Amino acid sequence: MASQASSIRLQKVIAQSGLTSRRKAEALIVAGRVTVNGRVVTELGIRIDPTRDHVKVDGRHIKPPQPDTFLMLNKPAGYLSTMSDPLDRPTIADLIVTRGVRIFPVGRLDYDSEGLLLLTNNGAIAHACLHPRYHVAKTYEVKIKGILTDEEIAQLEKGVVLDDGPTEPARVRKLHKAEANSWIEMTIYEGRKHQVKRMLEAIGHPVIKLRRTKFGPLSLGTLPVGHSRYLTDAEANALRALLRHQPVGSSGHPKPVSRRAPVLSKSVTPLPSA
Repeated sequence: MASQASSIRLQKVIAQSGLTSRRKAEALIVAGRVTVNGRVVTELGIRIDPTRDHVKVDGRHIKPPQPDTFLMLNKPAGYLSTMSDPLDRPTIADLIVTRGVRIFPVGRLDYDSEGLLLLTNNGAIAHACLHPRYHVAKTYEVKIKGILTDEEIAQLEKGVVLDDGPTEPARVRKLHKAEANSWIEMTIYEGRKHQVKRMLEAIGHPVIKLRRTKFGPLSLGTLPVGHSRYLTDAEANALRALLRHQPVGSSGHPKPVSRRAPVLSKSVTPLPSA
């Protein structure tokens, strides 16, 4: 019998093998294409012990879970922040070498935007990086039309009302200016679609160019545009540290932990140890 500490959701085990995404793994389970210890399993949320339970998809053994992989890309403009595109437009997959590990981008940068994009195969860390309760900072250098006044900076730092509600306060500082436009540095703690562009347009300063320079504990540094690199151990551990900070709800109390799904090994006999 698997303990709760050693058990993992079946769809997560399939996704960690690199076969497919967790969502598609759920579809495979529901379709009856997954067996555990020789028995077809169609119930979502079942938990197994990957060190003991024997999983097959379409009759084939799944591979052992892949190690955590973290890749930083300095995305150029003109590329989609996705690994594939049905219209065959340029994507970030054209810029990186994955070495057989299935990774995905954490969030998005717009087609015409540049800068730091994190890719990983660790879904829990990706979730923590994007969930607003974790308040992960994202910093951008932004070229805008016109020059921000002190009053406009105060407005951004207080929060701007958009069509999907008010934003959280941002941090803003001026970098340099020309006659008709200027550069600013802006840090936000949310991840709404086109948020920086929409905030600046709301106060009358359309964005000309946008480049993300920091994402949580990561900094782009001198990584050339279009190039990528694997994170250092220190950088990867800084991302893992996000998971040790439990998000809190609006009341300031820890968010309730959801009930655990049933453990499959209660009803399925595990394979004997080698």
